[in-house]
This record gives sequence, C-alpha cells and structure tokens, in this order.
Amino acid sequence: MSGWTEFVGGLAAVLTTFSFVPQAWHTFRTRDVSGISLGMYSVFACGVALWLLYGLLLGAWPIVAANGITLALALAILAMKLRYR
Repeated sequence: MSGWTEFVGGLAAVLTTFSFVPQAWHTFRTRDVSGISLGMYSVFACGVALWLLYGLLLGAWPIVAANGITLALALAILAMKLRYR
C-alpha cells in the first residue's frame, strides 16, 4: 500500500477509535446512562469484535489495534449501562 493509503487508514482508525473516549469519560464521571441504548451498544460491540477477529485473521495490526481499543471502550460503556441503570 502507498503511504497515502496508510495515512488515510491510520487517521480513520484514530478518529473512529477515540470518538468513544468522551462518551466513556462522561458516563464514568456522571454515571448517567439514560441516553445509552443497550441494544445498539450490544450489537455494535459484537460488530467491533468481528472486525477485531477479521484483523487478526488478516494479520492487519492497524485494524487489530483500532478495534481492540474500540471494543474495550464499548464494553466499558456497556458495563456502566448495566451497572448504573
């Protein structure tokens, strides 16, 4: 792959992964889970887990890293939803 392709993929991974940080931080800090959809986050976490597996099968470490972090954040939000509801 070209340097441009790697740059675009890396930037996409960083932006989509870290977009979950504010939600996780807000939820942890306020314990307000009223705006969190349990169904949506459950399905999303399953999808991210499959992306993680896909990355592992391909040996594509940028996909693995981005989806590993995203899955951890999504699961943390899910755990807070279950704990604080």
